[in-house]
Amino acid sequence: MSEESDLEPEDERFEVVESGQGARRRGVYLLPNLFTTGALFAGFYAIVAAMNGLFEHAALGIIVAAILDGMDGGVARLTNTQSEFGAQYDSLSDCVAFGVAPGLVAYAWGLTTLGKAGWAAAFLYLACAALRLARFNVQAGEADKRFFVGLPSPTAAGTVAVMVWLGATRGFTGDDLPWVVALVTAGLGLLMVSSVPFHSFKEFNIGRVPFRVLLGVIVLLAVVFVDPPVVLMAVALAYIAAGLGMAGLRWWRRGAPLPWRN
Repeated sequence: MSEESDLEPEDERFEVVESGQGARRRGVYLLPNLFTTGALFAGFYAIVAAMNGLFEHAALGIIVAAILDGMDGGVARLTNTQSEFGAQYDSLSDCVAFGVAPGLVAYAWGLTTLGKAGWAAAFLYLACAALRLARFNVQAGEADKRFFVGLPSPTAAGTVAVMVWLGATRGFTGDDLPWVVALVTAGLGLLMVSSVPFHSFKEFNIGRVPFRVLLGVIVLLAVVFVDPPVVLMAVALAYIAAGLGMAGLRWWRRGAPLPWRN
C-alpha cells in the first residue's frame, strides 16, 4: 500500500465532517458559531483590558460574553443548527470567557497584593470553571433541564465582573479589600463544582407571551439602567442565595444529603 493511500482526501483535510442521521455533513453552521466567536472575543478583550488597567472595560467584556453565550444556544435551537462542533466550540469559548478571563481580571484587580494566596485563589476559580464545563458536557444528556448542577459558569463570571465594575464606578480597587476578593473568587469557583441545583429557566417560552410580560421586561430594563452594577450585583446575589436557600431547605425538610457533597 502506498504512502499516499493513508492520507485523507485533499478536500477533507481542513473540513469539519459530521455524521448525523445516516448522512455526512460537511462544514459548520455560521450563525450560532458567530455568536460563540463573539463571546470568545469579548473574553479575550477582557483579558487585554485588565492587563492595561482598564478594569471597567474588562468587566463589561465579560458581561458581553455572557450575553452572547446565552444567545448562541437559543439561535442554534431556533434555526435548527445545533451540531457537535458547535457544542465543543462553545465549551472551549466558555473556558476562556468564563474561566481564564474572570480569574485573570480578579487577580489583576485585587489579588496581586496577596502574593501566592492571590494567584492560588484565581487559579482555583479557573480550575473549577474548567471542571464545571467538563462535568456539564458529560452530564448534558442526563441532567434535569430545569436546573444546573452547580453555579453556571456565566453567572460566576458575571458576578466577578460586576464586583470589579462596582469597584471601578465607586472609586476603589480590590487592593483595598484583597481577602474579600479572594474569598469571593474562590467561593464562586467552589460553587461551580458543587452539587447545588440552580434554576436554568429553560422551560420558559420565548415565543408569544402576554403583553404584561413584555411590559415587565421593559420595567426591568429601566431599573437596571438606573445603576447597572448595583442592580446586577443584587440580581446575582439573589440568584445565588435562592439556589443555596432551596438546597438548604430541601436538606432540612427531607434529610437529603448536603448539596455540596457529591
